[in-house]
Amino acid sequence: MNLTVSYNAPSGVHSAAGKRILYFSPNQFREPVAFDAPLREPLRFREAISALHDVVINDLRYKPRDKSAYEEWKRQQQESARKLRRGAMEQARSELAVRAGEPIPPKLKWAFTDARKVYWKARQAYSNYLWRRDRELWRLLMPCDPIVTVADDVVFFECFSADESSYGCLTVNRDDAFGHSDSFQVGTTNVDYSWDLYHHFQSLRSYRETRFTVDPSGLDVQTEAAAGHREEKIDLPDGWLRGFCQLQAAMSLPMRKVTLSRDAVYSLLAYLKRHKADRSPRAVRFELVDGQPPSIVLEPWELKITSHGTMYHGPSSESKPIEPIRIWGRRRLLSLARVLPLAERFDVYLLGSGFPSFWVADMGSMRLTLGLSGWTTNDWTRGSALDVLAPPVEIKGSTLSSVADHLQSVRMGTLTEIANAQQISVPQCAAALNKLASTGEVIFDLHAGVYRWRRIMPNALSQADLGPENEELVESWNIVARGVVSIKTDTLQGDGLHLLTGKAATKPVELLVEGDGTMKRGKCFCGHHQKAGLRMGPCRHLLALRAVWMRGGKHQSTTDRVAALQTWFDRFQAWAN
Repeated sequence: MNLTVSYNAPSGVHSAAGKRILYFSPNQFREPVAFDAPLREPLRFREAISALHDVVINDLRYKPRDKSAYEEWKRQQQESARKLRRGAMEQARSELAVRAGEPIPPKLKWAFTDARKVYWKARQAYSNYLWRRDRELWRLLMPCDPIVTVADDVVFFECFSADESSYGCLTVNRDDAFGHSDSFQVGTTNVDYSWDLYHHFQSLRSYRETRFTVDPSGLDVQTEAAAGHREEKIDLPDGWLRGFCQLQAAMSLPMRKVTLSRDAVYSLLAYLKRHKADRSPRAVRFELVDGQPPSIVLEPWELKITSHGTMYHGPSSESKPIEPIRIWGRRRLLSLARVLPLAERFDVYLLGSGFPSFWVADMGSMRLTLGLSGWTTNDWTRGSALDVLAPPVEIKGSTLSSVADHLQSVRMGTLTEIANAQQISVPQCAAALNKLASTGEVIFDLHAGVYRWRRIMPNALSQADLGPENEELVESWNIVARGVVSIKTDTLQGDGLHLLTGKAATKPVELLVEGDGTMKRGKCFCGHHQKAGLRMGPCRHLLALRAVWMRGGKHQSTTDRVAALQTWFDRFQAWAN
């Protein structure tokens, strides 16, 4: 998908009358957004925004070995060979001069054509090399300019990492971090961002007054010939939008909240910085017991770090230690290092082993949210497949439109407030908001516990904009349509879970689901499931079995579908802290 951006002038930091003005140029093709207020603590903001920058440029994907020294040696050898050839050529020319009067050889034209092909091939290779280098330098910081939202109570910045496995959101309280603002306009926009701007951030000091400005003059219409004007079409990477939207939906799913002290996170980051595991497993293991300090264990060293300053409080129904929760791709946590001196505590939200996790650094007037996919190479789009883990709840289009219009007018609200305003049940409202989050129109604030209106793109997104559906989900529909799914047994367990066995497209499958259809465990012999279980999303056979069970089982009637929605919401509430 192409995103067109237009900026009247580049963002930057300027000095005027002994003051520093940090201003961002907004995208003219989005809704008007303006904000101008002094920063109360420039140093704290500098460190927080720099940590967000570290999230953006984070790219831990596999990179080939650097062979520049070898290539240089090869170049020298080739240069020596060229000198030899040049000498031979000069000798040949001397011989040709003697034979100047002889006729032109018949194959000279073919030889010239071959030589020209060699030249243009080398020239194109060099051109491609320069294009790749310039593109990496420019797009390392973004595939898309950062998204800035000005709300009544906060200003927050959002971005994705270069490898699309990490999400960063810096939320700044307006009353605590900024002074009085005479002029502001709420809304969401992209802002011009560059490496130079990041370096300008480092010049912020506490002894100089600093003003933060989403430049109102950037909203004025100017010609393209104006100085500093920049307009371009950004070709967003495949799956960027779907990944971003899946993240928003993931943030509203039921999660366990674990609070870690600053010293515990410091010990975690310091050890990861100084050590590199040479064997598997390489996970961070959370060991949680209700009423006791949470512990994290670094594998494979089995180093246990206990957060003595905090206490874990699980659901009331949890009376025994839970199974340890593991997360991978832990080196991405080093992006939190810069905010360690500012953070008062870290709230970690866990979906389960191998699933995404969210780390919220609470800095008083600011919060940095770091969202991590299941592991570094398992990005939001292709790996997590969170949309297929959520229960299949159908919400009417009129309900979605009504909730969206209301939230757009009030800008934010709690789940209960929105449900009461729309006169719908709370479970219905929760499902509608989750759907809106998955289409990039709503974001859930983990710290404040409120839903905020924020569109990722200038206009509402369609399914075509979000890209193709998850392949396993689409294939599951095909399996169900062919009628090759059969349920052999449906056993109700003592804890309210259903153990299903059956066959889907010749594959024997076994599935453990809750009453609302949320998958707990599964067993299938297909390659997709054998590779990573449910961590990369359920396979097509498990999805087909669940779909048939929910359509032909007790969820057939409208009453039972409402009950399923209520069960989903009850689980949502039980996991909320």
